[in-house]
Amino acid sequence: MTVPFSGADGRDQHSRIHTRSTPGFLERLSETTGGMLVGVALFFLSFYVLFTNEGRAIHTSSSLDEGLSQIVSLHPDTYVDSKNNNRLIHLSAPLRTSQPLYDPNYKVAVQAVKLKRSVEMYQWVEYQDTREYKEGDETKTETTYTYNTEWKSEVVNSRHFDKEIGHMNPSAMAVESVTVVAPEVWLGQFFLSKGLIDQINNFQTLSLGGLPFTDPFLTVYENYFYHTGNPRRPEVGDVRVRFSYAGLSGEGYSPGPAQTVSVVAMQKGDNLVPFRTQSGGMLEILYLEELTAEEVFAREHQLNNMKTWALRLAGWLLMFLGISLTTRIVYTLVDWVPVLRDLVSVGLKLFALCLSCCLSLLTIAVGWLFYRPLLAGLIGALALLPIIIARLGALSKKQK
Repeated sequence: MTVPFSGADGRDQHSRIHTRSTPGFLERLSETTGGMLVGVALFFLSFYVLFTNEGRAIHTSSSLDEGLSQIVSLHPDTYVDSKNNNRLIHLSAPLRTSQPLYDPNYKVAVQAVKLKRSVEMYQWVEYQDTREYKEGDETKTETTYTYNTEWKSEVVNSRHFDKEIGHMNPSAMAVESVTVVAPEVWLGQFFLSKGLIDQINNFQTLSLGGLPFTDPFLTVYENYFYHTGNPRRPEVGDVRVRFSYAGLSGEGYSPGPAQTVSVVAMQKGDNLVPFRTQSGGMLEILYLEELTAEEVFAREHQLNNMKTWALRLAGWLLMFLGISLTTRIVYTLVDWVPVLRDLVSVGLKLFALCLSCCLSLLTIAVGWLFYRPLLAGLIGALALLPIIIARLGALSKKQK
């Protein structure tokens, strides 16, 4: 059933209500069994995430320590010295490119490492808001569809709308988004590798205020090129284009001074390339500011620690969800008894929380076992502490 109406703010809206019978016990049990299979998969995936994360963290830390012990810092004006060939070097200097990047369609030029053309089209967008409620023995789902017009960087397929009539979008962009990269980038006397260039992503919007502009089919407004005569009242299908740049590298066509960056990589002739450590890690680091070698490696250690803890949290969450889904069948068996259902729900959540914490700590301890035996033992003891306390409590009650 469809119910059309207008929202309080005048937006185009309508609702659709679907009705279904409340599922019986066997149907709910079947759905729970499917959830159990997903839970088992998440449970074992959590062990893989937690265990491999510890090995990754240790290898990364070892690679960084090894790199810092071998680093050679060079002055920006130092010429290429063959004695540093295949050695890990640190260099801080302004970026340089041979010529400005140019977009012939919009007559835009800038001396930078990257020039990005971002295109947006004014389109219809559908939003859904769903709520469920029960009426007698039936479960009803009410979905409210709201349609707005917005600037979007991707084509919104209106064929998937619940109500396409009156909300049709073009099937393609009139202009494509593109990013142009300088073919050669220097730092001091060295060429940067593709991996280092890929790390230059400090994009800033290019101001169009001072650019010469004579195209009668375009309108410049708030640093956008509009393919419409009235940018304040666009129509569906209108396009606007914005330019941004990353890594300023010269003075001729540059809105500012050249970007100074700090690089840690291996010297190979006059190229800076990845450096493989004995620990198996790859060092190819770039920061968009002037840093000493010690500061670069300190930042990398900090990032490694943040990533390690983020993956630990993700691994624990996967384990908690896996245990919760696997034990959900117990709740399904008693969900027809209101009081018992609530108690079982709380108990299962506490069980999943305690078990996931203990198993996560044990998995982390195993990951550290071959690298930090003492720390692994302490983590293992902490993980077993709830079990030991429970056993001691049981023995105490038994003696009484």
